[in-house]
Amino acid sequence: MQQEVFTSAAADGATAPIETHAVIIGAGPCALFAVFELGLVDIETHLIDILDKPGGQCAELYPEKPIYDIPGLPIVTGQGLTDRLMEQIEPFSPTFHLNQRVDQLERLADGRFRLVTDLGQEFITQLVVVAAGGGSFTPKRPPLQGIEGYEGTSVHYSVRRIEDFRDREILIAGGGDSALDWALALQPVAKKLTVVHRRDKFRAAPDSVNRMLAEVDSGEMDFLLGQVTALHGDNGQLEAVTIRAKEGESRFECDTMLPFFGLTMKLGPVADWGLNLHQNLIEVDTEKFETSEPGIFAVGDINSYPGKLKLILSGFHEAALMSQAAHKIIYPDQKLVFQYTTSSSSLQKKLGVR
Repeated sequence: MQQEVFTSAAADGATAPIETHAVIIGAGPCALFAVFELGLVDIETHLIDILDKPGGQCAELYPEKPIYDIPGLPIVTGQGLTDRLMEQIEPFSPTFHLNQRVDQLERLADGRFRLVTDLGQEFITQLVVVAAGGGSFTPKRPPLQGIEGYEGTSVHYSVRRIEDFRDREILIAGGGDSALDWALALQPVAKKLTVVHRRDKFRAAPDSVNRMLAEVDSGEMDFLLGQVTALHGDNGQLEAVTIRAKEGESRFECDTMLPFFGLTMKLGPVADWGLNLHQNLIEVDTEKFETSEPGIFAVGDINSYPGKLKLILSGFHEAALMSQAAHKIIYPDQKLVFQYTTSSSSLQKKLGVR
């Protein structure tokens, strides 16, 4: 059984257009279940997400938050639900394009859609499923004067290629999972790596905290208690920062800074695609969960319709109905016979359980 293929900017290389049945924008729980439902009707999928891993808000913001209203699971964490969904869609081998955002969407003369990400990767697809939750995640910018001038050159809010940070003197600001995970990942290539956090308590997974502290104890990375209050350098190149600690302010030399202070959600480029919107949500019908543009569907928290409940289980229901309509687009000459996974030998074969 083929495993899921995870791709990033480095792997994609923004080369030739990728042609596929369906592109799902987002990789949260509703997007992952959409992979499952589309897979049951023989529709291949590629997923695009701005985050560096699947799971969306559940995995990024609330990985250990308990969820109590998933049918059959009395209690499951955000990361636990993501893990189960990833296991469930394994038979369909979806391709993930992470650390990317869809910036352009247009309909081609032949009726298909062309999507382009912020990294220049093109997709040609017969249908699009928007499952972007509350919108695209945007990193929280630290309130530092002039930080905009350093962004993209020596201040970065994400890591797209580890190799780009080789031999850098890196300062990572923050105390959550992203901060510590990237500190551990970048330490082997960095000339010097330091984590700065305003407290000596962290909001990351205990294993990551223990590993980081062990590397600090061994001298492989440094930790500073305090917060960055100013940036120094010319022409976008960071030379040093000012760090305020209990003892006062001091100058700390570094050439790269990675602030990880969480994410906010914005509708983003979706707002410019000509879809009917209601209070920054995409209006859909309740038969197919199709938008005002034929062939573009929306499931999960991103959509709006009378009686809408912003629940994960509602998104699962929407994905199931969406997949039935999607089959008619991909296979217009085939009649879709509704089947149950409990009794259909063909569906069980697809799932690898028969």
